[in-house]
Amino acid sequence: MADPVQRRFDADGVELAADVFAAEDPRGTALLTHGGGQTRHSWKNAARTLSTQGWTSVTLDTRGHGDSSWAPDRNYSMDALIGDLVAVTAALDQPPVLIGASMGGVTSLVAAGEGHLKARGLVLVDVAPRIEPVGAARVKDFMTANPDGFATLEEVADAVSAYNPHRERSASLEGLKRNVRLRDDGRWHWHWDPALMRRDDGGDDDETRGVLSYERLKDAARSLTIPTLLVRGQQSDVVSPEGAAELLELVPGSRFVDVRGTGHMVAGDDNDVFTREVLGFLDALPR
Repeated sequence: MADPVQRRFDADGVELAADVFAAEDPRGTALLTHGGGQTRHSWKNAARTLSTQGWTSVTLDTRGHGDSSWAPDRNYSMDALIGDLVAVTAALDQPPVLIGASMGGVTSLVAAGEGHLKARGLVLVDVAPRIEPVGAARVKDFMTANPDGFATLEEVADAVSAYNPHRERSASLEGLKRNVRLRDDGRWHWHWDPALMRRDDGGDDDETRGVLSYERLKDAARSLTIPTLLVRGQQSDVVSPEGAAELLELVPGSRFVDVRGTGHMVAGDDNDVFTREVLGFLDALPR
């Protein structure tokens, strides 16, 4: 199995990093975007599996995250994120299926629903127009904690385990280096721009603060005309069963699956079940 090929995209002066997992006999392209505070590496296993099943998979570092540039004007608004997504999809050889977790899902939903880009389908990973305040606040608290960084990778692992206690802790700490960097102060810091959490353009004070409003999300969902799947973590405190039901009402013909034993980070909690559900959705797409 070939290693992914690194690729860079220019989005109005912001350079975006991506990995491309090429399929030998491609049936289509999937563009995977992560949640706030994550990187493209959170999709590695899923993207590799999708590529073996004929779906060339592009995993993207959102602006201000991972190996992508930090926005020089500190603009992390929804319109800026949509602009990035439009630039990336325009550079691909065909309209992709958008697969987005949390912040990435919100961006994909609005971009597709408002007609900013063409997409073949949409997979929302534990995000919907209705976002539960308790879960969103817990995400925000996790992202804004430890502003002075961590002394050791063990401390990073402790923070991750505290946020996601039901996931088995890895015996190796090396994987954490994809999400943190050792800075000049000798401490490990999350590899995303702290300005991301200081944005303020009128959004609600939740995970999408400064990004969009509930009404904008609902309007975008009502306007969707492409096949849509919501994959929810059954233990999620960000998307409730009621929120999932609302999405199904807003998007006629959409599908919904609850993944047992997973929380907000569905793909990381149970990648095998996640990819199986996504592949079933992809197989049913119109040719």
